Amino acid sequence: MKITVFTSNQPRHVSLIESLATIADEVYAIQECNTVFPGRIADFFIKSDVMQKYFSNVINAEREVFGNIKFTSKNVSQLVLKSGDLNMLDIQTLSPALKSDYYIVFGSCYIKGPLCDFLVANKAINIHMGTSPYYRGSSCNFWAMYDGNPELVGATIHMLSKGLDSGDMLFHAFPRAEVIDPFVIGMKAVKAAHDSLIEYISTGKINEFTPVKQEKKYEIRYTRNIDFTDVVAQKYLQNSPDPQFIKDKLESRDLKQFLNPYVG
Repeated sequence: MKITVFTSNQPRHVSLIESLATIADEVYAIQECNTVFPGRIADFFIKSDVMQKYFSNVINAEREVFGNIKFTSKNVSQLVLKSGDLNMLDIQTLSPALKSDYYIVFGSCYIKGPLCDFLVANKAINIHMGTSPYYRGSSCNFWAMYDGNPELVGATIHMLSKGLDSGDMLFHAFPRAEVIDPFVIGMKAVKAAHDSLIEYISTGKINEFTPVKQEKKYEIRYTRNIDFTDVVAQKYLQNSPDPQFIKDKLESRDLKQFLNPYVG
């Protein structure tokens, strides 16, 4: 089996590549790279003292769940790009990676043009870190926590579409209920998304789900990167949810409102 994944370069992205490599004969990993020191270096997020403090928590949580950045396995072929360059490539450059059994998108840029057309036609699967249709856009699980809704921290695995995070849904994935740090819960949601997808691809169950359209009427927030400011980050740092509160909310989570929920 061959799998192609369009992703990034943080530990959580490398972890997905490595997990896919355990079930595939060959993995093609197209990685769009950002700084591994957000907040300290201006990149996708701004550089500031507040952002540095916020992302120090994110980095620690990510390392707790996924370890550090590392080299990939021998059965992984990598193409490393600067974030945003993917849509500027001639699709022929990617031709060796466009003959796979599965196509996964996780943390890449907004894919457009002929590549998007190809991936949609070949039933590419997108991992959206946020529970659609409730939270869509950028940093969705942060905003769920910011709104006091840790029960909506999770992932939506859906079909890739031309619209941003708007494809038909296959299932939702969530972290299990436990007394948990408010930064770690987001990374546990990522891990649940990875584990569920690996399980469902390896068993073939991924092909048994019936895609379901998203209903916009249930949307709570649609956020963009520019919405995540120093003021917002500082407010969250000062009012982070209590770990016991998070557990209580997760235990009261009504799984009936989600699609084929996986709790890992």
